[in-house]
Amino acid sequence: MADAPRQSRVHLVGGGIASLAAAVFLVRDAGLPGENIRVLEELPVAGGSMDGSGEPAGYVTRGGRMLEEEAYTCLWDLLETIPTLDDETVSVRQEIIDFNEKWPTEAKARLIGAGARILDAADYGLDTHDRLELLRLLMLPERLIGARRIEDFFSPHFFGTHFWTMWRTTFAFQNWHSAIELRRYLLRFLQEFPRMHTLSGVRRTKLNQYDSIIRPVRAWLEARGVRFEHGVRVTDADFGTDEQGARRLRRLHLERAGVPETCELGPDDYAFLTLGSMTADATYGGDDRAPELVRDKRDGGWRLWEAVAAKADDFGRPAVFNGDVDEAKWESFTLTMRSPQLLHRIEELSGNLPGTGALMTFTDSGWLMSVVVPHAPHFADQPEDVYTLWGYGLFPDRPGDFTGKPMAECTGREILTELLGHLGMSDIEEGVAATTTVIPVMMPYITSQFAPRTTEDRPLVVPRGSANFAFLGQYTEVPEDVVFTVEYSVRGAMHAVYELFDVDREIPGIHHALADPRGAFGVLRAALV
Repeated sequence: MADAPRQSRVHLVGGGIASLAAAVFLVRDAGLPGENIRVLEELPVAGGSMDGSGEPAGYVTRGGRMLEEEAYTCLWDLLETIPTLDDETVSVRQEIIDFNEKWPTEAKARLIGAGARILDAADYGLDTHDRLELLRLLMLPERLIGARRIEDFFSPHFFGTHFWTMWRTTFAFQNWHSAIELRRYLLRFLQEFPRMHTLSGVRRTKLNQYDSIIRPVRAWLEARGVRFEHGVRVTDADFGTDEQGARRLRRLHLERAGVPETCELGPDDYAFLTLGSMTADATYGGDDRAPELVRDKRDGGWRLWEAVAAKADDFGRPAVFNGDVDEAKWESFTLTMRSPQLLHRIEELSGNLPGTGALMTFTDSGWLMSVVVPHAPHFADQPEDVYTLWGYGLFPDRPGDFTGKPMAECTGREILTELLGHLGMSDIEEGVAATTTVIPVMMPYITSQFAPRTTEDRPLVVPRGSANFAFLGQYTEVPEDVVFTVEYSVRGAMHAVYELFDVDREIPGIHHALADPRGAFGVLRAALV
């Protein structure tokens, strides 16, 4: 391996944060020249699910990510390397620290009930039986939990508590999701128990994650010669065994602008494949139209994993995750407001300035709607007199309380009606609607990584015996870590690079709140007393 860093070529399939992080680690830690690395991406933009786009007439983000200080050790390691676009002497990590010191999160209206009444979110509502059920799940090993669902471990009372409402809407859990994943989340984020009602543990980027993270990372990579090839869809890969019995990826099958081609890997070449996509087949609506729900896998986001999985028993089972759209989907929406009227009213109701309140969840909402008002500007080119708000509904098939329609069938204008109704602000609807654009987004697979599963359903990042390939993304297996986080993708990328390139640098450990004596008492008191 001594000469490999100088002569190896690495093909990174997919342009999401996992591939971008892998490229940084290849250059920074494995010593690979940037010009030896290429990123193959079907879409015209990098970033994968970490998006943020639009213009003052209508901005949109499909999701909102709440980062966390203690748990996101690999992400912070990555971002300490990357300078901001505005000041090369300031890292993206430092920018996040500075921003959150200036605009700390301290939600005063985490839960809003009927009649726009702010509820006492500090009262978690857990009784002794609920706590015993939580302890039972935490004590069970994953092999005994298997593919069972969250609802298999808890009584109806638990699902009616403020605790579950806050936990599920913070992390987007459904009752039918994997009990293993909930257990991992509980262990990973136990430190959030004492502050869950305020979300004061949340760390946010200065702008949306595309502008604050993806763009600076890409700029750093391109400055070092890393190539980005867009309009390239990788559809399949051929594997073989070398003379030493090691498994090797021999060939990639591509479509470039719709034209098939192949890429042969040399003896010193590597390929990292991103598997699956939580935002595959996402569709956008508008003020006057609802987004379409795509069920027939049109964009090819799952095609590569399905092709690769047929090659070996330990390459995972994508059908476990993409086989039930109705259990994986939900819908988000972005408001672009050319008047501060609505934000002023929300500030009066919540007691929070924009950027300090985190999620507000409407507990009586049929859609279980939650919204967050970010600090402005939230987009790089956002004018001073334009404001944004993001929200989502966990139950898009249930009728709305003010529209009477399922969220999935609502136009952006009707989603605005529903939102204003829950805020108790229908009196300003006409004026707000005249100055607001609403873009809803339907995502068929957004929580597919939470599907009930067994330990064999996700492949290892570096499969057993692999000499030159690894798998990346949210559908790989990283023991103890939690999917649906940026940290998971970055940690997996670090494992792939360090293992295949024999990097002599320690991967940051996974945070365990109960292993920290300073915080364990507060965690246990909030969770169990």
